[in-house]
Amino acid sequence: MALGVDGMRGSGVGIAVVPKLLRFFVEHPNQVWSREQILAKVWDYDYFGGWRTVDVHVRRLRPKLGWAGWITTVRSVGYRFG
Repeated sequence: MALGVDGMRGSGVGIAVVPKLLRFFVEHPNQVWSREQILAKVWDYDYFGGWRTVDVHVRRLRPKLGWAGWITTVRSVGYRFG
């Protein structure tokens, strides 16, 4: 998988716009982040929504990557990319 200015290519599927969440994960590989930390870093503290927002975005992002294993769930903590 390669990440560039114009987007991402992985598993033969092009993604025109790299979501902020994916960019965050790519910039911080192999680090475990809680949902609260992800909300604060990606959407800012002023975001009106709950921590389940992260779950929904991760669930939608996984199929676009072509392999669900890129983003792993760390039970009782949050998520890790890589």
